[in-house]
Amino acid sequence: MGKEMEGRKRNNVELFFLATLILWLTSVSFQIVLSHRTQLLYIIAGSFFYQTSNSLIRFFSSCSKSPPTDPLFVNTSVSLLHSIVTSTSVVFILFMQWSNNGLSAMFDHSQLVEGTWPWAFEALSFSCGYFAYDQWDMLHYRLYNGWIPSILVHHLLLLICFTLALYRNVTINYLILTLICELHSIFLHVRKVRRMAGIRDARSVIIKLEWFLNWTTFFVARCASHILITAKLIKDAHKFGKGVELPLALFGMAGMNSLNIGLGIDLFKAFKRERKSQQANQHQHRE
Repeated sequence: MGKEMEGRKRNNVELFFLATLILWLTSVSFQIVLSHRTQLLYIIAGSFFYQTSNSLIRFFSSCSKSPPTDPLFVNTSVSLLHSIVTSTSVVFILFMQWSNNGLSAMFDHSQLVEGTWPWAFEALSFSCGYFAYDQWDMLHYRLYNGWIPSILVHHLLLLICFTLALYRNVTINYLILTLICELHSIFLHVRKVRRMAGIRDARSVIIKLEWFLNWTTFFVARCASHILITAKLIKDAHKFGKGVELPLALFGMAGMNSLNIGLGIDLFKAFKRERKSQQANQHQHRE
């Protein structure tokens, strides 16, 4: 009886998030076809690109059989690819903008809210497509935990915020700034992939370097960038109109900063576990 109830709850969770994903796709399709918003095709291109990457990784992984074709391994590998593509795009966009206009003009309120840097719309759309793909992949292979899976809620909120911004063509540059955190996500996914591949020697120079870059990008690309964006929003609060942009932006950044705290705690626990494992191994060798 308990297993039957558990199965029903899981099915209800899947149905809810699948329904929201279908509604989202329908909305995007209507915008492209009926409103002739052809720029939004980058969203579809992003979903197609990452789904194709998933299929290719699954194919080559099954051929080599090392590491095994595990849905979580494939999903994490595609997430790593997304982090590399997105962070490279964001750094390129910011560097070009800085070179052409300088920092003061670059971070002007009107530029961040109403302007759109070259390639920013396309980069945000492509990343939006990834979150749609990832939501589907996690639902399809049940790569989530709990009755209210935080990862699925996170993806749904990002899809809503990103898509609304793309529809209205506002706060695009602000959202591009938030994606700087993907620099840190690279090393999160690298750690997960190498552990699934069975590489766990904490004494390795490569793993020590990985942890150094993991912590550095966590504090610089994730924590510091999100705190600065929040501070900028608060400082320029009086410059926003009476629409939903400011409340939505502040709510979103509050959520991101809260997630960063939780992520930092989880990272520290993982770091301590690896250090303890290393010390235990050293003790055994001495004996």
